[in-house]
Amino acid sequence: MGTPIKDFAALKSLRQDLKAQQEARRQAEAERQRREQEAKRDADLFRRSIGEVAPLPTADKVVVAAPRPLPIARHHLADEQAALEQSLSDEFSVETLLDTDEALSFARNGIGQDTLRKLRRGHWVTQSQLDLHGLRTDEAREALAEFLRNATRRGVRCVRVIHGKGLGSVNKEPVLKNKVRNWLAQKEEVIAFCQARAADGGAGALMVLLKA
Repeated sequence: MGTPIKDFAALKSLRQDLKAQQEARRQAEAERQRREQEAKRDADLFRRSIGEVAPLPTADKVVVAAPRPLPIARHHLADEQAALEQSLSDEFSVETLLDTDEALSFARNGIGQDTLRKLRRGHWVTQSQLDLHGLRTDEAREALAEFLRNATRRGVRCVRVIHGKGLGSVNKEPVLKNKVRNWLAQKEEVIAFCQARAADGGAGALMVLLKA
């Protein structure tokens, strides 16, 4: 069984880095404006002190360009932010797809039932897992998107997503259970998923098969 990966912790760390860089830019801009205002006040005071003057004729002038700000990888930051906010809709319903069954299994069009049977029986080794316990809906959605993105990048084939049984939620309803299924069905890299075996979490988890 794979070792749990704290994908949401990595997500929060990335967000903190983005906020820190934004705050640093804001402070630098505020300091620049303060210095400009201070220089203007000093210049006005100097002119009032010396009165009217006539400028001396000058020969060639040397224009010194102001130092340019340090480059910021804006496109990289934008790409990372977009990756964190991948579009997963709560309006989507997996029931609109044909290849589903009462056991809450899902197979994308073209994936045979033998693949689902193998997935249910643990044919593929679980290489990674994500635990969504205690997360709000928006946090769980972003954590799942980031988890799948990293798994695909690393070439992982089979993962487990733990959504819980909802015993600690209002009315004891498994809020995340249906949402996770709907989110997974929207991701092209997900080709099939099914409820985990009892030893792997049973009704509180899903086994997910990703594209090879």
